Amino acid sequence: MIKKEKIKMPVQEPEKRVKNFEEVELGFTEEQALEEASRCLQCKNPKCVEGCPVKVQIPEFIKLICEKKYDAAAKKIKETNSLPAVCGRVCPQESQCEGKCVLGKKGEPVSIGRLERFAADNEKTVYIPEIKKNNVKVAVVGSGPGGLTAASALAQKGYSVTAFEALNKAGGVLTYGIPEFRLPKKIVEKECDYISQLGVNIKCNYVIGKIYTIDDLIKKGYKAIFMANGAGLPKFLNISGENFIGVYSANEFLTRVNLMKSYKFPEYDTPIDVGKNVAVFGGGNVAMDACRCAKRLGAENVYCVYRRSKIEMPARAEEIKHAEEEGIIFNYLTNPIKFTGDSNDRVTGVECIKMELGEPDASGRRKPVEIKDSNFFMNIDTAIIAIGQSSNPIAVENQPDIKTNKWGYIIANEITGETSKLGVYAGGDIVTGAATVILAMGAGLNAAKYIDEYIQKNNS
Repeated sequence: MIKKEKIKMPVQEPEKRVKNFEEVELGFTEEQALEEASRCLQCKNPKCVEGCPVKVQIPEFIKLICEKKYDAAAKKIKETNSLPAVCGRVCPQESQCEGKCVLGKKGEPVSIGRLERFAADNEKTVYIPEIKKNNVKVAVVGSGPGGLTAASALAQKGYSVTAFEALNKAGGVLTYGIPEFRLPKKIVEKECDYISQLGVNIKCNYVIGKIYTIDDLIKKGYKAIFMANGAGLPKFLNISGENFIGVYSANEFLTRVNLMKSYKFPEYDTPIDVGKNVAVFGGGNVAMDACRCAKRLGAENVYCVYRRSKIEMPARAEEIKHAEEEGIIFNYLTNPIKFTGDSNDRVTGVECIKMELGEPDASGRRKPVEIKDSNFFMNIDTAIIAIGQSSNPIAVENQPDIKTNKWGYIIANEITGETSKLGVYAGGDIVTGAATVILAMGAGLNAAKYIDEYIQKNNS
């Protein structure tokens, strides 16, 4: 008889974890992983694989876990997913692979993501395939999840791949955006090391569009280029007082915390003082990350201010639950109007107005409408704007032959990733806008296939 309920993941208790940046979810023990893996029905027509953007052979790797062949399980995952320890931690499995699991119809689906994490974390001998090099150069712009996936896939096809990263560490959003307590940086470094072992040359501190243009890379002999530079330009509220000291974009705040390790000050020379009261504006995973970081940095009260209700929040249910357990205060149906500041131009408060939900908008969510005369004031020391990101124009601002849409995102073929410039492909957030890690990886894997076909056709 198959158990209807999942095996629960061990976690740090909330009162303990809000005082540290260590990983909240502790991972399955071997006994727990084997019991959870035994729940898999080994479907002949696995719907879970259909739900995976990189088509991991899920029943096959779970069967290998059941047989205690953990290295083989990790190897099986890496046939299409070169970042299993990352995906096992941050992918929205509930809306993808697990959302398709047939066990979910009458109970709970198999914990595919947690089993993926278990396989990756328990890999003892990393398999590096023998690769026959073809000495054809390919460039990848960005070393986030999409870029790393495309780079590893192309390297395994024999290409000499160089990934150019603007920051001083590889990983893109995995490094600067996702907090240590959700994704330890040693995990990201381990995954990047694996991709380097496949032959990918990751060059940090290279801002494409400044150091080299796309045309420069072509002149240097790169036969194809994959643009995976993400959507790193923060969006703002565009209200009065947004330039006060203490008002951060989520990008800056999380980069200070994660990449520059302000939580380890003075060991790392990046101080950050959040004060007693912090307001985070937004309802996505980035907003949850900002809230939970602020709490760990010592804020007494952290308010998540969101203009819709909890039902409409785009953040993962698990992240909202963890935030609630950690004492984050949710102010739903609330919208900021203006910030106030003191004589030193430091933020001291925010005036808000209550909202109600009207008819659905283009996103399918009910549109928030202001309630007349419902204004109120919140005293705050820090404000963090987490309402999304837009495209960073630097990489293509001097490339008029690479077409972009009105929002600045690169226009690319949905299937092949081809852009308007021959030999240049694009995928992930720079095409779709901010989305998930695994969707960017799917775009990278797909683009690698078509880049290979393009080069084979034009260099034969």
